Order: sequence, then C-alpha cells, then structure tokens
Amino acid sequence: MVPVRRVKQPSLSQLRAFAAVAEHLHFRDAAAAIGMSQPALSGAVSALEEALGVQLLERTTRRVLLSPAGERLAARAHVVLDAVGELMEEAEAAQAPFTGVLRLGVIPTVAPYLLPTVLRLAHTRYPQLDLQVHEEQTASLLEGLAAGRLDLLLLAVPLGVPGVVELPLFDEDFVLVAPEGHPLAGRDDIPREALRELRLLLLDEGHCLRDQALDICREAGREDGAEVTTTAAGLSTLVQLVAGGLGVTLLPRTAVTVETARNTALSTGSFTAPAPTRRIALAMRAGAARHSEFEELAGALREELAALPVRVLGADS
Repeated sequence: MVPVRRVKQPSLSQLRAFAAVAEHLHFRDAAAAIGMSQPALSGAVSALEEALGVQLLERTTRRVLLSPAGERLAARAHVVLDAVGELMEEAEAAQAPFTGVLRLGVIPTVAPYLLPTVLRLAHTRYPQLDLQVHEEQTASLLEGLAAGRLDLLLLAVPLGVPGVVELPLFDEDFVLVAPEGHPLAGRDDIPREALRELRLLLLDEGHCLRDQALDICREAGREDGAEVTTTAAGLSTLVQLVAGGLGVTLLPRTAVTVETARNTALSTGSFTAPAPTRRIALAMRAGAARHSEFEELAGALREELAALPVRVLGADS
C-alpha cells in the first residue's frame, strides 16, 4: 500500500503571499501590495508549496507564471482569505457595535421616503457605522440576505420566509391618488368597495406594493379579471400617469407628500376605517451575529419614525 502523504496546514501569511503573487505575477509588486519584503514573500510561497506538496509557480528569469495546480489553488486561497476577512469583520462588530460595514437592502417603494430618516439617524447616532444601501425588489433582497451579500433589510412584511426574523417598525395607511376633479378626490370617507370599478394603475410585476394593492382590491370585492393597467416601473411615473387622467392609484402615506405635493393636477382621498394598510419592518437572518445591534437599531428607528404619518409599533408587535 502506498503511504498517504499528510499535507501540512498552510498559514494565512503563506496564503496571502501566494494570492498576491497570483494576482500580480511579479514578486516585487506582490510584496509591495501586501507590505512584505520580497525575500519573506518568496520564502512564504516556497513554504506553502512544500506544505501542500505541489508546485504553484513556474519561475523564470523574466516572469512568474501560475502552474496548472497554482491556477486552481489561487481561487481557493482567495475564498479562504475572504472568509477570514468576514470573520474578522464579525469579531470587530461584536466588540464595537455600530462600527464597520452594514449592508442595508431597501425596497424601491420605501427607499425614497424613509432613507432620509435612516441616513440621518446613522449619521448622528452611529457615526462610525459604514452604511451601504442597496435598493432592490423583495425577491432579490431576500436572496441577498440568505447569501450573506446583505446584512439587514428594510421592506414590507409579512414575508413568511423560514430563517428570516422580522423586526416590525410601523403600519401606514394607503391613500387613493386621483386626478383633480375626480368624484373621489379630496374625500376622507372612501369605502373600500369603491375600488371594485376604478381604473387602477399599478406598478410592474415584482414590486410587493403591486401585490399588496391587488390584495386590497380583492378584499374589496374586485374581480381578478377587472381592468388593471400596468405601465409604471416606479411610483413617480405612476402618479404622473394619474395626473394625466389615465386612472387612479394607491400610495402608502409616507410617499404622498414626495410624490404629489408639486403637482396640482393630483388629489388624494382617504378610506374609511379600517383603512387598508401595509407594515414595514427590518428583517435579518435568524441567528445573525449582530442581532442585538439590529434590535437596538430598530428601536432607534421607531423613535425617529414617530414624526412621520405612520403608526409606530412596539418590538413585540
């Protein structure tokens, strides 16, 4: 029986040295890139080759090339180093809450109206936090959360997704937006049943707000086959279509001022109680290392959002 050779455990220093050489294909440039002397870098790569028992580089007097094994292992080395970097980020975050990078995903029907509050809070209360915002539709956000590309989401709930914890922030009413002079314009006693026959303008497929509006219409008794014109990718376009007389639409109350205040051709109306609503929450992975930090952030956001036309919820809602 041929004895099995035991592979020695490579060090992170050796992996960093090899990854730098694989990227630059030049020992001097690689050494400068990672702040290591050239002899030390060359020694680290040689030690890695010895530990693994494979030749990673083809050295000539003029240039450095990756061997076939080196090409395969270079990709693996980057994965390992990236994972170690993420581990260090998590450790730093645990030691010092609200520092480092926080990748926040936000749906398009929330971002323009709540981000000013979120960014102001981050700037004033958490100045060491590197907040990075990604605006995407719900399905993409959930995929990013599951894959670790995103850390926290701000979106409409309930999601009903296993492994995702929701931190409710507030409920807000939907408002009917109609052209000026429309029979329902300016009313504060619109019955839900009025939605049965209206020419309704909605967002494109994929927006959760479209699905919420359709659910409201179904609850009001609107038939699934009733006319729905869908031509808008965003709320700004949607209200312009309404202003042009093409129909009416539903807006969450936080969006009304931004989207209608500068257009005199638009008018709003409120529904009789209980008005149709949506719930907005933060969402994180179950067991997230920063769960206590995110819960604290949710509490701080609730305080700030109290100034908006919403019903702020408790942590246990």
